[in-house]
Amino acid sequence: MATAYERYNLHTTPEKFFIEACDEGADAVLVIDRVSNEMTLTGRQDIPPSAVTRPICGIMGTIRLVAGMYLIVITRKRNVGNLLGHAVWKAVDFDVISYKKTVLHLSEIQSQENKTFLAMINNVLTTDGFYFCTDFDLTHTLHRLANTSPDFQEMSLLERADQRFVWNGNLLRELAGQPELHRFALPVIHGFIVMKPCRINGKIFEWILISRRSCFRAGVRYYVRGIDSEGHAANFVETEQIVLYEGAKASFVQTRGSMPFYWSQRPNLKYKPKPVISKTMNHMDGFQRHFDSQLLIYGKQTVLNLVNQKGSEKPLEEEFAKMSSGLNNGMLNYLAFDFHKECSHMRWDRLQILVDAVSETQDEYGYFMVNSDGKILTQQKGVFRSNCMDCLDRTNVIQSLLARRSLQSQLQRMGVLNVGQRIDEQAEFEKVYKNAWADNANACAVQYAGTGALKTDFTRTGKRTRWGLLMDGWNSMIRYYKNNFSDGFRQDAIDLFLGNFAVDESDGPTPLRVKKDWKFLTLPIVMLVAFSMCIVSLLLAGDTWTETLAYVMFWGSASAITATIILFNGQDFVDAPKLVHKEKMD
Repeated sequence: MATAYERYNLHTTPEKFFIEACDEGADAVLVIDRVSNEMTLTGRQDIPPSAVTRPICGIMGTIRLVAGMYLIVITRKRNVGNLLGHAVWKAVDFDVISYKKTVLHLSEIQSQENKTFLAMINNVLTTDGFYFCTDFDLTHTLHRLANTSPDFQEMSLLERADQRFVWNGNLLRELAGQPELHRFALPVIHGFIVMKPCRINGKIFEWILISRRSCFRAGVRYYVRGIDSEGHAANFVETEQIVLYEGAKASFVQTRGSMPFYWSQRPNLKYKPKPVISKTMNHMDGFQRHFDSQLLIYGKQTVLNLVNQKGSEKPLEEEFAKMSSGLNNGMLNYLAFDFHKECSHMRWDRLQILVDAVSETQDEYGYFMVNSDGKILTQQKGVFRSNCMDCLDRTNVIQSLLARRSLQSQLQRMGVLNVGQRIDEQAEFEKVYKNAWADNANACAVQYAGTGALKTDFTRTGKRTRWGLLMDGWNSMIRYYKNNFSDGFRQDAIDLFLGNFAVDESDGPTPLRVKKDWKFLTLPIVMLVAFSMCIVSLLLAGDTWTETLAYVMFWGSASAITATIILFNGQDFVDAPKLVHKEKMD
């Protein structure tokens, strides 16, 4: 496999960037012309002595904004562990560098738009969870890597990567078009990785959890639901649990993703907007595309639908059940489990009902395992595809329980656990395991919903606590604010970063120049003034109580009527995305 370079120096002159590979024996230098944007390969002898030099950790790629092209580099990385002898890194800090030396060529409006686009790029880069490896393919599971052709083995990291999980694929397009530059291209995944050396019975093994977030139909909680016309599901995440012990390795893969038909749940200032199932789209077409792809990649599928089977979530569960039945494919099983109903009144032990219900299926699907001689002992024949509304809190709890059951079998087979021993009796390992899965929940939740996950107290401790309920309430309040008043910007940032929206080379106006309706400013001010006057009327009583009551009722009614109008027109007052066409989001 053609590995990527690990260490770099960035040499900058007014005309060019020289990115020097500093690995032992390397003499390659990537030259980027800051005027023509051309990329070429040269040697160290061409780096001018006058260049300003600094070390960097890698290249995320390039992107065009209003001011022209920008180079995005990784400036700081942190080692998270070693996977089969390969160092895995978390990208911690980045720098976005303009090809242009000044922005004096921009008008005031263009300059402001360019700043907004830069803020969007930085918004994505500062969302925790970017990982890379220079000599190992993080985008594929161990199972997929074990079933590859010799031609695949010879490909560069960029060529062989699973494009679903390459978050800087759009940024690397210029490099991708020139194979001689591929060793400078680092495929970066977004999600979560934890790697822990663990000990049970004096036997040390490596326990690893990797969540890969798909860059297809990526976005934020309420603006990206369901599927797109290609069958890509919103918030699709592939989670792989790996065990390494004395040369043997085992892997168990699960997936999560939004319910795969056309539905939306746009924010409108209400705490929980009502989900809407599209009446115009061909649901079965998109549904079939989604599962044709899933069955091809993963084999058999068991859907675990954890949404409520009453209220606003009920029609979604019924639609999913109908679609699964209508597909009439023996490789797809559907199981609905009303998580909130079953676990109401803190009865979290009832989750075992679901685990027991799918135990035979889990045994049938198995897991991927290779012995110390490299011989494949078992292959995973199918996956559990879990979902709730957001595919975050409820989903993560169930995935952690199924992964523990698989791990129990793997560790016994490897000889780490003795006959009759159970994982949940190993206090030290249980603590590591539960905390890692809770951290996984938080990472996925921050990336999609903007806050940490709910219900992580159960994942961490195995029981629901009063403090956990309080923290869930706090996180729910933060989610409400972000979903209504900052997620439009976050959605635009993701679409810009992933290439769903491209800044035009012309000097024409961008979609950022959308003027807000008069209601957006006027009505909140009227409501605020009316509410303030109502309070003032209460504090500064009139000559008679009837006069005071009249003032309070007048201003109270004015604020209540204005608030009602604002709520009725809720979608006009939330922070909505500006960069992507409506049909792309529905």
